[in-house]
Amino acid sequence: MASLLKLFRSGTAAWRGMSTAAVKKEKDGTVLFRRLVALGLGNSDAKVADVLDEWVREGHEICRSQVIAFGSQLRRFNKPHIALQLYQWMEENKRALKNSDCAFRIDLLFKTEGIASAEKYFNDLSESARTKKTYGALLYCYCQGKMLEEATQLFQKMAELNFHATALNYNNMMALYVKIGQPEKVPLLFQEMKEKNIAPDLYTYNQLMNSYAALKDIDAVEGVLQRMESKKITYDWFTLGNLATIYFNAGLKDKAKAALEELERLKLPKNPEAFHTLIHLYSHLSDAAGVSRAWELCKSKFTKPSNTSYLIMHLALSRLGDYDGLENLFKEWESSCSIYDSRIPNVLLESYLKRGMIEEASLLYESVTRRGVDPNLRMHNSYMNLCLKKRQIDLALQTLEACVCKIISERHSWFPPQESVNAFFKYFAEEKDAVTVSKFREIMKTINRLDAETEKILDAVCLP
Repeated sequence: MASLLKLFRSGTAAWRGMSTAAVKKEKDGTVLFRRLVALGLGNSDAKVADVLDEWVREGHEICRSQVIAFGSQLRRFNKPHIALQLYQWMEENKRALKNSDCAFRIDLLFKTEGIASAEKYFNDLSESARTKKTYGALLYCYCQGKMLEEATQLFQKMAELNFHATALNYNNMMALYVKIGQPEKVPLLFQEMKEKNIAPDLYTYNQLMNSYAALKDIDAVEGVLQRMESKKITYDWFTLGNLATIYFNAGLKDKAKAALEELERLKLPKNPEAFHTLIHLYSHLSDAAGVSRAWELCKSKFTKPSNTSYLIMHLALSRLGDYDGLENLFKEWESSCSIYDSRIPNVLLESYLKRGMIEEASLLYESVTRRGVDPNLRMHNSYMNLCLKKRQIDLALQTLEACVCKIISERHSWFPPQESVNAFFKYFAEEKDAVTVSKFREIMKTINRLDAETEKILDAVCLP
């Protein structure tokens, strides 16, 4: 979350030469954004509308350009519900919105409420508002949702309206075919782009590479690279990272490492994802030196790495089995973090549990909760497993029950994972405690996880 705030902090150097009014506007924008980001933290019941109304009462203005900038960053950092409320406030307060804003809302509705809400919003738009951008936004939603029939029908409709002829729309269709296991369709789309003189972009070439990788045709993957070279298209960090991933998944570790080393030699942008790619892939290659180099590169670019960067590095050290390094990194992060991100201590907590270090895991969880931090579902899951290992069934059930509202409101159908459910089954089979089985049954019913198989197992474990 700290990285969100960094994007709207401007140092003194950035303000030199700006008018006093411009500097004030910049500072005001940072303050407002901080207030909006804070809505995603803790257990506050405050809404975006409350924050914006208060801001206006304080005598400030809210312009469309701010909403666009805030919304884009909130979406990028997986806070679409806050971004959507921004646009809803603008609309309710009769602020001018453009067709591109409608396209953005379609995406936000899909991410927060599902495809039905996105479709309804699109269908309710006036004819003039159904533009290339709004059609493209709905196509993106269908592709993300792996809705092949709807996507192909809409793509055909866009072709009839002459709205489809962009690399972005073709890229979305290509990504869909790769996701649903029809990678052989991607080269056909690429050929269609050539025939219609639609210029491919770097993402198009990456999707083409991914399709050949899915077809296990590494020669064709490398053929795409040769095509890019012949057209004088320079590889970027994303392409090299993607290539390294393809090689790694194909078992070609030497080639994967060579691609990563070439990535390192690039003049990397001030984009943390480039460094995250290096750290992540080097750790999968069991290359501790590569992970260390990538982390040092990251720290040289960013004076204070973001929580996400620290999370990626924690995961890498855990994957490498460098537990001393993991504990030292955690202490470094905890001593300097401005926002406590429960994902990071959870990496260490899971590491303790994996190694059977029950006492250390308990102390860490207690330390996190003493800070007033609301653990995420993954940490709650780790704690549940810890309680079951310690035979503390009441605490395990309390933890599961405490998560019910969050599970339902945020539609986390994965929680609790089947592995954790099986741990409860194992406990019940050993203890034959009908009371706790009944409590577990009711909780699972509340979150719509009480299927016939679960009922059968719970009935069986209660038998003498």
